[in-house]
This record gives sequence, C-alpha cells and structure tokens, in this order.
Amino acid sequence: MKLPLRILLAGAFCVVAAATSHAQNWSETYNRLLGKYVTSGGVKYAEWKSNAADVQAIQSVVDGIAKENVSALGKQQQLAFYLNAYNAWILHEALGKYPTKSVKDVLFTFFTGKRITVAGQQTSFNALEKETIRSKFSEPRVHFALNCASRSCPPLNREAFAADKLDAQFEKLAKGYVNSERGVKYNAAAKTAELSKIFDWYKDDFKGEGGALAFINKRRGTPIPNDAKISYQDYDWGLNEAK
Repeated sequence: MKLPLRILLAGAFCVVAAATSHAQNWSETYNRLLGKYVTSGGVKYAEWKSNAADVQAIQSVVDGIAKENVSALGKQQQLAFYLNAYNAWILHEALGKYPTKSVKDVLFTFFTGKRITVAGQQTSFNALEKETIRSKFSEPRVHFALNCASRSCPPLNREAFAADKLDAQFEKLAKGYVNSERGVKYNAAAKTAELSKIFDWYKDDFKGEGGALAFINKRRGTPIPNDAKISYQDYDWGLNEAK
C-alpha cells in the first residue's frame, strides 16, 4: 500500500506545484507590463499597441486568468485574483479597441457583454464586479482598486494585487483618491464638496463605515465638514490614456 500512496502524494504535489507555477507566470508578466506602461497620468496605450510582443504578453496574462483554478485559494487570495482579473482584462480589451476616445459605447455593452473569461467562467465586467467582487467580499475599498479604462476612474495600480499586501494596497489607493480632485473637490470658502460619482452610485457599499463622508474623512488630510453641501461630479468616460 505504501508505493501507491507515495505515487498519489507525488501526483498531488505536482498538480499543486504546476498550478502555483502557472499563476506565478501570468502574474509576473502582468507586473512587468503594469510597471512598463502604467503611469500616474494614465496608460501608455499607443506605445503598448506598437509593441507586438507586449500585446501578445497581455494576451498570455488573460489566457492564464481564464484557466486559473481559484477553489484552493484563501479569501484574500481570491479577492486579489479577481481584482487583477478585472483590470488585466480591461487593459486587454482597451488595447483591442485602441485607438479610441472611450471604451464605453452608448448601451454600455463593453461592460455588460460576456466578453471575458475568468477562472473558467465566461462573464462580463459588470457581473464580475457586482456578483463576485462586491457581493462576495463586501469590501468598499475595491472601488479604488478597480479601473474601467476611463479618466474619472481611480488610477490603475502599478503593481498586481497580492493577498499579503492587499490591505496596504487598498489603503494607499483609497487615500490617494479621496485626497485628489478626481475623488473630492472641496471648496472651504463655499463649504461645498463635489464627490466622485462612485460615492453616489455605490453609496450602500460605504454604510458599514458610517457612509461615504465618514469613509472619506477617515482618509482625507482635510476632512469635509458634516454640514458641507454635497454634490457629485460628472463622470468622464474618456480613455485613461497617458498624455
């Protein structure tokens, strides 16, 4: 009985090792591409599109994401994976449409159509965000980690999300956004605050932290007074291209 057991254990180890190696391969490639083409001012789509090897590289990333097995991953690992999946597929699809002024079409089919595959499931950006990332993890800070290839979106993180760094990555992105005019335009003299439309569309997601204003003030250098007049900025769907 010992020999078959050893063979079984060895086979199981090989499967785990292969899965780990597979995940590392696409995530390492994804990290390299983020570091090369993502800036604080947007994505260098023109430069990326002109590099055939790197266009093929992002294809290999989403191919890896499509085949990933998440069943053995812990909760934080799964969340990091789904965030990377959303953002990597967005980059892949935006490059496919480039040159373009916006990925958004009139009926939002870019986001609602089942155009992507994640962990063996064909899905849409909309479903991945709402039915998986938001509903399964109940983490309001994901709104500052997801990037929809548009100017009003929180800037794309320049490194892949990782379970052991996820909390720090979330806080860095949330603080950066609420302390920027893209997230909050505050006029102290007029006592008005124009918030990103994100805080209106997803206001229920911030209830666990006391509401959007409490969430913001916990992370802003200059808190917004509770009696400030709140309004929401128009959302700019223009392509988040680095100029």
